[in-house]
This record gives sequence, structure tokens and C-alpha cells, in this order.
Amino acid sequence: MMIDVQSMADERQLSIDQVGVNDLKYPIIVLDRQSVQQHTIARLSMSVGLPHHLKGTHMSRFVEIMHEQRGELTMRTMPKILQRVKERLGAETARLEARFPYFLERCAPVTGAQALMDYECSFTGNLDGGEMDFVLGTQVPVTSLCPCSKAISDYGAHNQRGVIEIAVRSVPTSAGEPSLIWIEELVEIAERSASAPVYPLLKRPDERHVTMQAFDNPVFVEDMVRNVALQLRSDARVAWCRVRATNDESIHNHSAFAELFWERDNACL
Repeated sequence: MMIDVQSMADERQLSIDQVGVNDLKYPIIVLDRQSVQQHTIARLSMSVGLPHHLKGTHMSRFVEIMHEQRGELTMRTMPKILQRVKERLGAETARLEARFPYFLERCAPVTGAQALMDYECSFTGNLDGGEMDFVLGTQVPVTSLCPCSKAISDYGAHNQRGVIEIAVRSVPTSAGEPSLIWIEELVEIAERSASAPVYPLLKRPDERHVTMQAFDNPVFVEDMVRNVALQLRSDARVAWCRVRATNDESIHNHSAFAELFWERDNACL
């Protein structure tokens, strides 16, 4: 019989908040707003809380669990996976973060030319005892045009490509499950909050349209995070959000950013 070193006692009296595996690549299936399955590759971080009296955890079991799970990874399946992690590793807390590219077919605004656009998305689940926490996140590339530059210039204005990052927790349903919020909805909110969307494919009429759209809708990073937060705050499904906008400045050797947190009162009621 081989010695189980991880299960040996540790005398240092220090518990560890998270211990596990990181940067584990695995195929997953997510659902889009049309309930169509999308196959993608996720980078996973899986961990548990380690009690002070144990020397270590069994890292191989994280991989075993994901291999057993192979399939849909959403807010509906996350609790079952985390419960399995807790059981297999004898832990009180378990955490799973999945980061993955999510593709949407986008149409150019004038010609209707179609192509796929990728968005960096994330599912983060924490199971502490019987309490489940789930956060949906996405990063949306956008165009922003500087209001100050437009106001002080005789002609033109500087613009840049930026990223709006949105993370949301949803209000529980009557069944106790998180209300369903789609990635596509967060993408649409971010794009409405910027000067103009970013597209994977533009023909000349489309480029003209997007250029003028941005000129007509100048925004600072401060404007973008407020615009997003106002839309999320008006959605009864949203319990909490973090919004961050970053501009890769076109006339400076630095980036500009703004970040905003908001939480609904009595979100669990």
C-alpha cells in the first residue's frame, strides 16, 4: 500500500484559503441565447479550502472530476461540479473559474457582411458549505471617441479601441437558483454604452458609418462605466455588478480606466 502523504497531519496550525490547479485547459459546452450548444476551450482554475490539520490536497482529483463531467458548463451545472469537488476532496469550500472564448456572428451595420467575433468570458463559482455564489463575466471590445478632443479641435477628434469588462451576480429565483442572464445581453449593454461597437468585418460603407457613429457619440471611460451600470441597475435580475472600462489611448503612452461597483439592496429577497 502506498503512503498518502497529502492526508498526513500538519502541525503548523495554518489553514489555506485556496489550493488547487490552475491553467487547466479543457473542452466545455456553453449555451447561447438561442439555446444552441457552443463548443469551446476553457482555461480552468479549481481549488478547495484546506483545513489547518491536513498537509495537502489531492490535485489529481480535480482533473478526474472534469473528465467525468465532460459536457455543459453553466450556472445550472456549476453547483453539481463544485459539490462533487467538495465530496471527493473532503472540503468545506470549493471554487471553479472558467475563462473561455465565446463566439457571436456579427453583421456589419450597412452592408450586413457577416463574420464571427470572439469575446473573452468567464464563469466563477464558489460553494461554501451549502451557499452557492456564481459570477458571469465578459470583456467587450468597443470604440470610444474623446469628448474633450472633439470639443477643442477645429476638426476631427482622437478615438481609440477600448474594452468594457462586466461581471454580474444575479438575483435568486423563487427556486433558489440564479436568474438567467445571457452573455449576449452583456455584450449589447457594453456596445450601447460606448461610442461605437467593434466589428470583425467592415466594408467601406460600414467603416464610414462606424466612424461617424463614434463622432456623434463621444464618451470618456467615466461615461462608459456609468452607462453600463445604469442599464444593469434597471434590470431586476441583477443583484451585483462590477464594471471596468479601459481605453488604449491613441495620443498618450498610457491607458485610461474607470471602475464601478454596485449592489442591489435586499438582493436575496
